[in-house]
Amino acid sequence: MTSMAIRKEISGTVEDTIPRVELALKEAGFGILTRIDFDQKIKEKLGHVIPRTVILGACNPLLAYNAYQQTTDVALLIPCNVVVRESGQNFVIIEAMRPTKMLEMLPAITPDGSISDAEKRLAEAIERL
Repeated sequence: MTSMAIRKEISGTVEDTIPRVELALKEAGFGILTRIDFDQKIKEKLGHVIPRTVILGACNPLLAYNAYQQTTDVALLIPCNVVVRESGQNFVIIEAMRPTKMLEMLPAITPDGSISDAEKRLAEAIERL
């Protein structure tokens, strides 16, 4: 079974890693639409402390457009979340949901090479970190 996520652990801090992730994603054709400082929101709303966790909403415009042309339901899955979270002292995990797995939820989408290509580029971007 293929994992639902593309995942890599590297040394560093969340704050040092985020610019590297953003650049790697940009080079792979993905832009960042949103940023959620999840740990800060949890502390603000609930008063709980969790490890530093930032959720980046990434989007490949061409892939999103092509999928949207097949079914507007794809808007429910946009943007793709890329999570950068602290995993220990000076270690960070970067995770992203596999586009091929996300689109399995939408049977109206006809799988094509662009989805696999986007996933490959996303995986390569994370692997280069």
